[in-house]
Amino acid sequence: MNLQTAWKRLTADASDLDAVRDLMRQLVGQDPTDICAEMASAHLVGGGKYLRASLALGAAAALGVEPRHAVPWAAACELMHNASLIHDDLQDGDEVRRDRPAVWRTYGKEQAVNAGDMMLMLSVRAVFQTDVAQFGPAVVADLAACIARRGDETARGQAREMQLRARRDFDRERYLEAARGKTAGLFGLPVEGAAILAGFSAEEAVALAKPFEALGLLYQLQDDVIDLYRDKGRGAPGADLREGKVSALVVWHAAQHPEDDGWLHALLTRGRAGITPDDVVEASERFATGGALVGVLAAIDALAAAVDDPVLGRAPGLVAAASSLRDVFLAPLAGLGPDARAVVSR
Repeated sequence: MNLQTAWKRLTADASDLDAVRDLMRQLVGQDPTDICAEMASAHLVGGGKYLRASLALGAAAALGVEPRHAVPWAAACELMHNASLIHDDLQDGDEVRRDRPAVWRTYGKEQAVNAGDMMLMLSVRAVFQTDVAQFGPAVVADLAACIARRGDETARGQAREMQLRARRDFDRERYLEAARGKTAGLFGLPVEGAAILAGFSAEEAVALAKPFEALGLLYQLQDDVIDLYRDKGRGAPGADLREGKVSALVVWHAAQHPEDDGWLHALLTRGRAGITPDDVVEASERFATGGALVGVLAAIDALAAAVDDPVLGRAPGLVAAASSLRDVFLAPLAGLGPDARAVVSR
């Protein structure tokens, strides 16, 4: 299944996603004198996949909630995600996002903080656009608690990732802990909120979201792989190496080849100006021939099994949503597999 087909299975009605975009634009505002509105609009004009919004709408439909009633929740998920991207680009020094200049690159670092902060607050405002007459104040309160908790987890995960980078810590479990907080939770978030809208208790909603968190972790591993072996719109392969990121490939390689610890430390401390195209090719070859790439791909395959989690049996419609999300995440990895050592030629 290609990416476009898998994508369409998440949300059948494009008008619902259009409604999400419209609500986001409404909350951002159109005042030409408002610099925050200008920055947020510039960031959003790049588009993006709207994966989290699609998942929120698809999960709501799977649980018996009309997608139009889930539009505010889908917008909340996307706004929080985009807030994290603006801050992430600033902290990582990434100059390109979705083939466009990152917000901080255009408006400066200080203003990028303001833009991200605003969009984070707008995610909470979006929650309160939920139809109280339809769902009742208790549901809206549970949604607000959910968005706040997940935002907390995301910030802590990002802080852990930056700590790994600062310490050159190649511990696999600490890497996974950071990834669960930073990335995985934002894929549990849409499903958790959809379950709350469908009448599940807060505890039941958390349980139903767990398999999607596993798929979110899969997404982070996939993202680390395609950064080096595919094009993900960040200007050139190896952006993670240039920013000194401790990626999945780094921690898998370090575990398998402790004798390369010195090489990894030196590589990740060179900075953007110090990393050459030859360095990127060398790293891609070492990670492939040394087994790290195959190891990460095996971990991705294991996480893909989350679609078979028995908890989804309580809401069979979510199985299709999980399968669709898995297919979307696996699509960019087509051509990588047991013979991954052959993919490094450039």
